[in-house]
Amino acid sequence: MLSNEDSPLLNYRLFSVVGDGVGQEEGTDNGQVVVCSSTGTLPDQDKKLSTFFGVVVPTVLSMFSIVIFLRIGFVIGHAGFLQAVLMLVVAYIIISLTVLSVSAIATNGAVQGGGAYFMISRTLGPEFGGSIGLMIYLANVCACGVYILGLVEAILDEFGMLPGSSVADGTHALPQGYLYSVMYASIILLLCMIICMVGADIYSKASFVTFLLVTLILITILVSFFAVKPQEIHIVHTTTTGTKTYNTSYTGFNSSTFRDNLFDKYAQDYTTGNKMTFAIVFAVMFNGCTGIMAGSNMSGDLKNPSSSIPKGTIVAVVYTFFVYLLLFFMVSFTCERVLLQEDYSFLKKINVWPPFVTIGIYSASLSASMSSLIGASRILHALAKDDLFGIPFSPAKKTSKGGNPWVAVLYTWGLVQLVLFAGKLNTIAGIVTIFYL
Repeated sequence: MLSNEDSPLLNYRLFSVVGDGVGQEEGTDNGQVVVCSSTGTLPDQDKKLSTFFGVVVPTVLSMFSIVIFLRIGFVIGHAGFLQAVLMLVVAYIIISLTVLSVSAIATNGAVQGGGAYFMISRTLGPEFGGSIGLMIYLANVCACGVYILGLVEAILDEFGMLPGSSVADGTHALPQGYLYSVMYASIILLLCMIICMVGADIYSKASFVTFLLVTLILITILVSFFAVKPQEIHIVHTTTTGTKTYNTSYTGFNSSTFRDNLFDKYAQDYTTGNKMTFAIVFAVMFNGCTGIMAGSNMSGDLKNPSSSIPKGTIVAVVYTFFVYLLLFFMVSFTCERVLLQEDYSFLKKINVWPPFVTIGIYSASLSASMSSLIGASRILHALAKDDLFGIPFSPAKKTSKGGNPWVAVLYTWGLVQLVLFAGKLNTIAGIVTIFYL
């Protein structure tokens, strides 16, 4: 009998793991030979992804996602610069502890498909591994819903009909409403599912193109803070109860603007109508940090997961932290609070070429959605192979000839579809945070 980290979890726990990474034989009373292996990554010819393409790129894109383009103003506008930095530091302390723990486990044993779940279950056993794995899976499912709903929000801001209007007006041609939002989100989710059904290879290629695009757009955003002159900005919110108009401005670098944005001033969120609090704003911002598992979830497709996961994830975490911190500083120094609170897509209005930001929102959100969907399917596939949840998860063991767990992708697609019925990004952002914490 063969027992190693690649064995189903319940069978794996029946054997003692001995040796120093090299297979070792043990005699038994009935003459049976048990081969045990405790370390090393099992070879797999189907593994194609390097550290950069398999870990750094999907992790960075997932950590940026919709937050960096549509919720920077939301966080600064309500929490102020000081509390926003506090939230950022607390969030990154939390995820850094997780990253270090995952890195320690990844470098001390074989790593197969299933990412963090696989590593935790082989270290702590089925009791902790199964429960934590299920939580990670549901977190990815909800995160996928958040990214897709954020993308729908961005599309409707650009192309949606004005509330109360039944006639298309120029580019504002898409009908709005709860059911329409769910329909648009379902179409996007279907597109993501089709790409994920093809496999990880095409996903990694698409992610690299998106990574280059998002990096270019972030550069234009930073340049715009210096290149764009101060300007007055008019914001109009049209609802079924009436129209509200706000006059605000982009001031350029101004110490007075920074002082006004220094402390918190929680107000009503114009997308949900609810009064914001520290907890709600932190929950939304924390969604920008939950992508740390994107690379780990691709462990089954990495050439050398034991090395790639720690290196790639740490690089991505450091890079995204400094980008977020720099943007917090720039926004606090240049944008009035009313602009930040009443127009979450304000970056488009102050960019050297507004369509750049729109492209960034669409591409980053779509990539993060695919990352969560494909990552969740890998976790579900690993859970199914370990037979921890019996018949309900059993079909998710099936894979295509190329090794893609297509049934797990279908399972995950169905659950994300249920999440989309929440209708608003801010509504389910807190749920995602709870799962990851």
